[in-house]
Amino acid sequence: MRDLVAGGGVAVLAGAGLSTDSGIPDYRGPNGSLQRHTPMTYQEFTGSARARWRYWGRSHVGWEHFRRARPNDGHRALAALQGAGLLDGVVTQNVDGLEAAAGCTGVVELHGNLDRVVCLHCGEVTARAELAERLCAANPGFDARLREFRALNPDGDADLTDEQLEGFRAVPCRRCGQDALKADVVFFGETVPRERVEASFALVEGARALLVVGSSLTVMSGYRFVLHAAKRGTPVAIVNSGPTRGDAKADVRVDAPLGEVLPHLAGELAGVR
Repeated sequence: MRDLVAGGGVAVLAGAGLSTDSGIPDYRGPNGSLQRHTPMTYQEFTGSARARWRYWGRSHVGWEHFRRARPNDGHRALAALQGAGLLDGVVTQNVDGLEAAAGCTGVVELHGNLDRVVCLHCGEVTARAELAERLCAANPGFDARLREFRALNPDGDADLTDEQLEGFRAVPCRRCGQDALKADVVFFGETVPRERVEASFALVEGARALLVVGSSLTVMSGYRFVLHAAKRGTPVAIVNSGPTRGDAKADVRVDAPLGEVLPHLAGELAGVR
């Protein structure tokens, strides 16, 4: 893998495994949230007022923990490799913004970012921090009552029951007044915006190699870029703890923690110590 990255011109596809060392769980790893939690689908969210109420109650509690996450050594290693001119860009499946926070530039946020909220009725986009303030005002004392929850999920919501959410009040869009607010992220069952997909394909097509970090590639959303690279004859390297759907397409496969592999790689190639 060292030789592959040392040649430069590398596009990176990052998955949830990159953020686990920052305290954000993944979906399909050994302790992944799918073993205990079924993510809400877009169809469920848009089709049920109660589903939206449940989502925002759980997400409001989880957000206070999610927003405190900071880049880890793996994120910083990618930023160092990019700073050394070896990486052309990063496509991330994550919604935490940690690649950019670490210093990576030109990041394509394939699945959006939890920092933003969009109204599905009027289209207004607002900062998540602003919504958090509105929800705090509408639910005095609610956070303190629910500081203890079973787990935080990769999409930023807390694992809470409807009974624990009793009394929670959601808020409408501040502009149109409709119950149509949604985190500006791609839900399960929702289509990734076309411009992000095109930007990702363009990055892969222009790269000399594709490096996949922390993704099981189980969903087509990310796996399609590995298929595209392999079809074009572009070398593919995968670093992940555990098997991935793309292993058969990889020219290089490393089954090891990203927090060890990426900093070591940055140390060798970018002089990071």
